[in-house]
Amino acid sequence: MSAPTAVGRLPLSTLLSQALVAFTVEFDNEAESQVAHWTTDRTPAGARHGVWLASQAMWANFMRFIPDDGVRLRDLEALARLTNLNGLIRWGYVELAPDPADERADISRSDFVLRPTRAGRRAQGIWRPLGGEIERRWQDRFGTGEIGGLKQALGGFATRSERPLPAYLPVAGYGMRLDAMRLQAGALQAASEAEDDLSSLLAKVLLMFTLDFEAASKLSLPISANALRVLDELGVRLRDLTRLTGVSKEAIAMSLGVLEKLGCTAIEQDPSASRGKLARLTEKGQQAKEHYRRVLAGTQASWEERFGAQAMAALRAPLEALVADGGPNSPLLALLPAYPDGWRADLAKPETLPHHPMVLHRGGWPDGS
Repeated sequence: MSAPTAVGRLPLSTLLSQALVAFTVEFDNEAESQVAHWTTDRTPAGARHGVWLASQAMWANFMRFIPDDGVRLRDLEALARLTNLNGLIRWGYVELAPDPADERADISRSDFVLRPTRAGRRAQGIWRPLGGEIERRWQDRFGTGEIGGLKQALGGFATRSERPLPAYLPVAGYGMRLDAMRLQAGALQAASEAEDDLSSLLAKVLLMFTLDFEAASKLSLPISANALRVLDELGVRLRDLTRLTGVSKEAIAMSLGVLEKLGCTAIEQDPSASRGKLARLTEKGQQAKEHYRRVLAGTQASWEERFGAQAMAALRAPLEALVADGGPNSPLLALLPAYPDGWRADLAKPETLPHHPMVLHRGGWPDGS
């Protein structure tokens, strides 16, 4: 795997994000082909069995820590706040109930026992080896030495984190900002001795960068790097935003809701069409976009100073070889086609990957689907 001769200088956060999203989509496609599941759009109500399909985030941050014989919720409560526990219960992965051996009259929810369902255990067994399997595919595809070098570079950054970090990005709340204390509490509660696979190292370094960016920005990096980045003062058609950003309509709608509430965008009738609307940056939005660019550049500069130019170059080089310019010719886009019966097979071929994952409560998909 050799770097292109002319690579656009994408921000480090974009390089990390697109590699992580591509890895996750391949992970999810493989899981979908093996897990007995149903989906809202593709499965008739009478034919639903197994679990409702969910993404790698649900496994990496939560499901892998639940033993067959169960665990008290209090022992995983901090991890539960990184994911969507109520969703996992509703989707058929886990059960939460009082311990039959606990004879107290008033048992707090924290003392309830969390157990995987039969379908949840089957999903755990399929998820467990997939991180290593996808990483081996990447070694075969891009070169063992190249992926090994990328892991070594990522590990050098991750081990210098000022706080413990979970294995994947958390489900985002309103505004999509990271909560450093919530991340740290979840990571400490996990206390896993398992070796980080490539996706976990990508996620941890991206979390480090995102936390540093958001320390200097009121707007989150996911909203800034995706929606805010492509908007301008002239206006962009709403129907074009998914194509331009690589994230779902739902994630775009959430982002625009935040930007509109802050006075950064105005949603208006598209003057060139009888139907349809566009999103336009207000003066405050234009200032926010300039601020995003300054903070992004400042964060990268601070990392150069903190970690050293040589370490940054060693990290960027293999990522740039994977991502290229981040557009339609990115080597990573070739990894995305789903199995013919997979839900992503119904989607138009993306022109780009997200410039930051948008992990929503709807299942943890990295593009907000």
